[in-house]
Amino acid sequence: MTVTIDLTLDCTNAQLLAAFWKTALGYVDEPPPPPFSTREEWLAQFDLPEDESAEDGAWLCHPEGAGPQLTILKVPEPKTAKNRLHIDIRVPGDGEPAQQWARIKAEAERLVAAGGSILAEDEGHHVVMADPEGNEFCVAAASA
Repeated sequence: MTVTIDLTLDCTNAQLLAAFWKTALGYVDEPPPPPFSTREEWLAQFDLPEDESAEDGAWLCHPEGAGPQLTILKVPEPKTAKNRLHIDIRVPGDGEPAQQWARIKAEAERLVAAGGSILAEDEGHHVVMADPEGNEFCVAAASA
């Protein structure tokens, strides 16, 4: 039996991280499940505490349904340690190692402009980055 997975990312600002990860992954806002027309309508069934709202979460998906859904949820506690699981962003394209490395570096710079930061580089192989809340991820070449 094959299963699918979704990834959930805890945060302090769901809308900030949603904007970053939509840029990073090319994802879009996932529509609410039927028969609901908005996330607010969907969330109303859960009797949320008064201080919680739809802005405290974001639900993202690949526009063509590929890859896992990414759920981003506001939590009260801050991030305290290195991720035990992280996302690898794979940059497509063939070519010589120098060409692949140039594409990896260009993608890392694009993500810096979107609010990420570079933590380390393994020259010629991958760049370790952090999203705006410090969640680590890597940028590397796609598998051949």
